[in-house]
Amino acid sequence: MNFYKFSLLISLISLTLSSCGSSPNSSSTNPTNSNQQPAEKNLKLLYWQAPTILNPHLSTGFKDSEASRITLEPLASFNNELELVPFLAAEIPTLENGGIAKDGKSVTWKLKKNVNWSDGKPFTADDVIFTYEFISNPKVGTTTSGTYEIIKNIEKIDDHTIKINFKSVTPGWYSVFVGTEGMILPRHIFQAYNGENARQAPGNLKPIGTGPYRVVEFKPGDVVVYEANPNFREAKQLEFERLELKGGGDAASAARAVLQTGDADYAYNLQVESNVLKPLEATGKGKIVSNFGALMERILINQTDPNKTTPDGERSSLKFPHPFFSDPKVRQALSLAINREIIANQLYGILGKSTSNFVVNPAQVVSPNTTYKFNLEKAAKLLDEAGWKDTNNNGIRDKNGVEMNLVFQTSVNPLRQKTQEVIKQSLEKLGMKVELKNIDPSVYFSGDPANPDTTERFAADLQLFSTGNTNPDPTSYLKTYTCDQIPQKANNWIGNNYSRYCNPEYDALWKQATTEINPEKQKKIWIKMNDMLVNNYIVIPLIHRAEVEGVNKNLTGVELTPWDLTVWNIKDWKKTP
Repeated sequence: MNFYKFSLLISLISLTLSSCGSSPNSSSTNPTNSNQQPAEKNLKLLYWQAPTILNPHLSTGFKDSEASRITLEPLASFNNELELVPFLAAEIPTLENGGIAKDGKSVTWKLKKNVNWSDGKPFTADDVIFTYEFISNPKVGTTTSGTYEIIKNIEKIDDHTIKINFKSVTPGWYSVFVGTEGMILPRHIFQAYNGENARQAPGNLKPIGTGPYRVVEFKPGDVVVYEANPNFREAKQLEFERLELKGGGDAASAARAVLQTGDADYAYNLQVESNVLKPLEATGKGKIVSNFGALMERILINQTDPNKTTPDGERSSLKFPHPFFSDPKVRQALSLAINREIIANQLYGILGKSTSNFVVNPAQVVSPNTTYKFNLEKAAKLLDEAGWKDTNNNGIRDKNGVEMNLVFQTSVNPLRQKTQEVIKQSLEKLGMKVELKNIDPSVYFSGDPANPDTTERFAADLQLFSTGNTNPDPTSYLKTYTCDQIPQKANNWIGNNYSRYCNPEYDALWKQATTEINPEKQKKIWIKMNDMLVNNYIVIPLIHRAEVEGVNKNLTGVELTPWDLTVWNIKDWKKTP
């Protein structure tokens, strides 16, 4: 089979690689004399989940990657039509131009010339190679390292050409240096921090980038101020002079500020009930822009016991299996107790739809083999069969002296709090005692290894949030549940397998998926992995979420793609007086 035919999943998603003209980028403004500037020269963005770090490779939340993406760029990114658009790349590799090797084991990228970092230093192949070294350094502990494990090494052909050699035949060559997880870091800024001191790098708080904006002020958890990057290659095309990304508050307030009062230009991630958003939009000050990408709201089940502690203080340790969620019958009962239709129809409305899958996009790789049901009677029967009964008549099921008391955590978010309540009611009808815990997003998604309230530490029994594949090829997304992705004290809580699930069969399938050159066979592997997670109730899918943003009526150019951050084309945003 010709490598070009399978490398881009053409038979699966009709993927066409295209230069699509010049790359989308970001816009900016000058913070000095900001009050004297015309309103159309300022852009105000509301991110109620405020960023806390501006290095996407050390971040665990989209909020941080969003703020970083305004300054940093990948080599290329996928638009909503599944076309690759160049950013720092001079062209998209193909078989015809020699970029894609016929044996499928390497890809050559040509980089744009005359590109400078925002401090005036030239961008070269050395920066791309260093970014890989930084990401893959275990002492750094990046959150994107799993995506880059397919790389054997990178050769520098010249200052503006690199050749990526893969460990084996790699259909998904476009997984690295592309889109959300592909942002390039400046070598001259981070080379002294390529190790355990990575989180102390000044570039994490005031990044130097190649994009159209540069950061002039950052207060973690509060605000980021950007100004136009005078060294940006298309600086004359920028619409704005000053950009303010304001964090804090809540999604409903952000929605009102854009859709009702017009006080802001853009509101990110409006996780607000549909019946609240639609009346706000009807006022005419703004509009809702949405896109059903790959985001999936799910419940993660802790496979370890969060209530037991090792001698060195580790909770949710692999040494202690969970007292009841280790049993697949109990996990199945949990799934049966969730009324997804109520959550989808009464809470999300047009902004979400119920799902039974871990991979929800592209449509061609979504499994047809999974289902969900709401059946409390069957759930109760499964718990009885597993030996969990209320032996002391206190209303809580127990077994061997252990009661079914559980902590269910998520971030502070109106939709998630209401989702928690729906689920809690059902679980308590089954005889479980449920404590709801709500954590500020700036903490929950911070990735701070010292904080017990992060998604990685998972000091609870259940947790709720959403994520999804950031690339049309879901291989790196499915790596989430491989054994080597389990965060624990020994690896400083680095890894995305928060559930602590470990199955050698699943790991073997993942390795097979990375090298399978037949599109149909690769698709079957992805679906089988999805089914293992869902049908074994390792993850409980709830809602295929729409990406929902609020946009001022005078702001144009906002185009969402499932495969990059919402500000990926901010260079093209315009505002009329």
